[in-house]
Amino acid sequence: MDKLAISGFVLALFAVAGGFMLEGGGLSTLLHLPAFIIVVGGTLGAVMLQTPFSQFKLGLQMLPWVVRPADLPMQQTVGRIVDWGNAARTNGFLSLESAALEETDPFLHRGLNLLVDGVESKVLQDTLDAELTLERERWLRGARIFDAMGGYSPTIGIVGAVLGLIQAMSNISDPDLLGLGIATAFVATIYGVGFANLVFIPVGNKLKSIVHQRTLYHELIVEGLVSISMGENPRNIERKLAAYRLS
Repeated sequence: MDKLAISGFVLALFAVAGGFMLEGGGLSTLLHLPAFIIVVGGTLGAVMLQTPFSQFKLGLQMLPWVVRPADLPMQQTVGRIVDWGNAARTNGFLSLESAALEETDPFLHRGLNLLVDGVESKVLQDTLDAELTLERERWLRGARIFDAMGGYSPTIGIVGAVLGLIQAMSNISDPDLLGLGIATAFVATIYGVGFANLVFIPVGNKLKSIVHQRTLYHELIVEGLVSISMGENPRNIERKLAAYRLS
């Protein structure tokens, strides 16, 4: 559980709502269903229009990473790679076959299978690098849907404001309906800017940061397996991979 992400979100909401209340405002005035429907519904609709279904689905599947990112066992993986290097130097690549069969990480599993099959070091690196590049781009496309939401949300908020003012002007002789239209106009603007800067853009940036960390982890795996393939000394492999643990 990422406590910093949760704390940041709570702090942002508390700062905005608390500052408004200190000025004498009431929280109930910020809870406006029509404005919420206009901004959130309009933003989602615009993003769904521009995004392929698979990409949109992936972005939603990645959303839990913001508060519960996947564990990346850098230290443990370095130790395992060093052990595999020792085994390969002593008994050959076929001695890693059982490790490949038992491996649950898909990327590691494929890399070990290539190593056991005895592919050349360059072929091994090119294959894993290509897979890593495609995987990274796929994850980034999922994260970018939140960047798109952050871009559309303020504009949709302005649309909501204009709609609220139209409603207000059409009922200018009725003070109650006039006030309701003006409320929709201002709250829709707040929702548009607030959702963009407090939710959508931070979520998109957080997911891209997590993708970067996952990419580093897989680069560590590629570097380690290629080094084993080239027959490097396990101690040299460990020293080489230590830089990734500090990234």
